[in-house]
Amino acid sequence: MYDPTVARLTYRALLGRRRAAILFVLPALLLLLAAAVRMFAGADDQVAANVLGGFAIATMVPLIGVIAGTGAIGPEIDDGSIVYLLAKPVKRPTIIFTKLLVAIAVTMVFSALPTLLAGLILNGNGQQIAIAYTIAALVASIAYSALFLLLGTVSRHAVVIGLVYALVWEALFGSLVPGARTLSVQQWSLAVAEKVAGQGMVTSDVGLPLATVLLAAVTVAATWYAGQKLRALKLAGEE
Repeated sequence: MYDPTVARLTYRALLGRRRAAILFVLPALLLLLAAAVRMFAGADDQVAANVLGGFAIATMVPLIGVIAGTGAIGPEIDDGSIVYLLAKPVKRPTIIFTKLLVAIAVTMVFSALPTLLAGLILNGNGQQIAIAYTIAALVASIAYSALFLLLGTVSRHAVVIGLVYALVWEALFGSLVPGARTLSVQQWSLAVAEKVAGQGMVTSDVGLPLATVLLAAVTVAATWYAGQKLRALKLAGEE
């Protein structure tokens, strides 16, 4: 289910000069924000939770997920270069699974690690806030990568759709419409973080059992369906 050649090509595509520059911007902003807040506000647990929840989990993680998830396969489908990969003796579900692992790894490195560092800068992991939000970033990275990889497989407008979901559905509707929060990867990941952080430091509108089931279901379903859609792509000469 894992092909090193596919992985190497995907890493090269995701970490190319232009895309890598974009990936570094948001983590750098988070660390600069954390340093500025610590300088002016000191070590405050609630402020640390607000910064990590409001910027890292609500903005940085989904945006990096969009870049890594859609970028793992979308450009290849758009420019037609996917046909060369599909012509190789590699099963198409293996291609999807390998690209998913790469997207997850990239999303985790560029989101979870900066979240941990920012949390340590903000309050030195007081109330386990840094660890809690890092765990939230890790589990969200998996679900976002699978969801946005699927979008990259089924739509030429995957980046736009991903941004609408991340910035409009989760950030806007999620803050205004209580029912929308149940269908939010952000809230599912916060449910995990809530069990780790100190009392009242992290809150989620979704219970941990439901959040765990939804995270697993979305990841598995998106990965499976992406494999089926890629399997349905036909090369010239195929019957």
